Amino acid sequence: MASGQKKETKGKLNFPHTYVIIFLLIVIATALTWIIPAGHFPRVKDLATGKSVIVADQFAFIKNTPVNPLDIPLKIVDGLNKSSSIVFLILIVGGAFHVIIKTGMFQALAGKVTKAFSHKEELIIPAFTTIFALACMSMGVNTFIGFAPVAIILARTMGYDALVGVSMVALGGAIGFSTGTFNPFTTGVAQALAGLPMFSGASYRFFCLVVFLIVTNIYIISYAKKIKKNPELSIVADLEKSENDLENSNSDLEFTKKHIAVLIIVLGFFTLLVYGGANWHWKLNQSSALFIWMAIVAGLVYGFSPSTIAKEFVNGAKALLFGALIIGIARAISIILGDGNILDTAVYYLGNWLASMPRILQGAGMFLMQLVINGLITSGSGQAAVTMPVMLPVADMVGMTRQTAVLAFNFGDGLSNYVLPTSSALMGFLAIANISYEKWMKYMGKLFLIWLITGSVLVIIANSIGYGPF
Repeated sequence: MASGQKKETKGKLNFPHTYVIIFLLIVIATALTWIIPAGHFPRVKDLATGKSVIVADQFAFIKNTPVNPLDIPLKIVDGLNKSSSIVFLILIVGGAFHVIIKTGMFQALAGKVTKAFSHKEELIIPAFTTIFALACMSMGVNTFIGFAPVAIILARTMGYDALVGVSMVALGGAIGFSTGTFNPFTTGVAQALAGLPMFSGASYRFFCLVVFLIVTNIYIISYAKKIKKNPELSIVADLEKSENDLENSNSDLEFTKKHIAVLIIVLGFFTLLVYGGANWHWKLNQSSALFIWMAIVAGLVYGFSPSTIAKEFVNGAKALLFGALIIGIARAISIILGDGNILDTAVYYLGNWLASMPRILQGAGMFLMQLVINGLITSGSGQAAVTMPVMLPVADMVGMTRQTAVLAFNFGDGLSNYVLPTSSALMGFLAIANISYEKWMKYMGKLFLIWLITGSVLVIIANSIGYGPF
């Protein structure tokens, strides 16, 4: 059954379609531009970072610029245009992996891995999450969206579901990115704005990474054990029934020389993908092009005709169209809030609210405030440029170290990306896995609450110990 669709059940209230949820959020954002006063902070260029930052003590209300509700469809089209790179990445990755899956290589390899780890399957989950957490200490999680299909097939072979497979990559990467140990895009920018030595305080951030990794693995493994024992308890049971028919049809395949050749090609392209992202600063367009080449080369080496490669590529891309479009549609929310000039107003009010909180709770309050702002400003470096000039004076005023303010920003900017429908990383992973947003939230809701508590405690501890150097 396609993601986002449900059978009609008489007498039972059905959860709204994912597109309906996103559209309602767009309508709410539009309404807020009529309710919240427009405001503006002057911007100046920060010499240390080259970023345009706000002047914290010069906020002023300006003439309201509410968004016309009749323009909502136009804003959606604008969102699709501005999200085109990741929308096309999702479609291309889906097409490329469908070609690879049709060779049977992943299925045969997963069978061998499962036999090798017989009765030790649970070790694979923390191994995957740790690898991707370490990888995302210095780069964005978007880089690894293409790894999700591999993890999903492996998870299903071990008796788990797509949620477990996605979690091994996405949530591991989320921890690495959100704790910001050596992240130049978030920690680096925020620390430069704060006047802190680059990547100072890394030991405590790494400690936070370990804590988050432990609680996240406990949650994933607990869910994995439950659904392996009772597959009908899987949140995506309907998806598993349809997808396993495709993937398990080749589950007993022999791992042939052709499969080895395809595996070498896939590993080679993934190595190039990671190296290109880390050293050549590849963006989404370069990654998309690489997946096209991977599909062509692997398909030809396996023996597929050009027409077969093209047909399977289109079939794979078609299956992910639903999720890919969500990314662009959700982008309309941030466009509307920006056009309504209410983002600066939100930062101004939240900063005043933080200053009024009891001192012991101010670190946690700043973390929660950054969570809220991340729903409005989806760029990590952009959020740092807008919020840190406000948060740093507030931190100085209430006696909070600037390093703690940076930590609160890291947590707030990163963790909420895994519950916000405006997050390109989250929606990209869900599109690849063909998992609807509402089912993801049914799975992720409890873990996100655990993350909120864990993050709040860690920020409170940082504030209490004078996490510095200042």
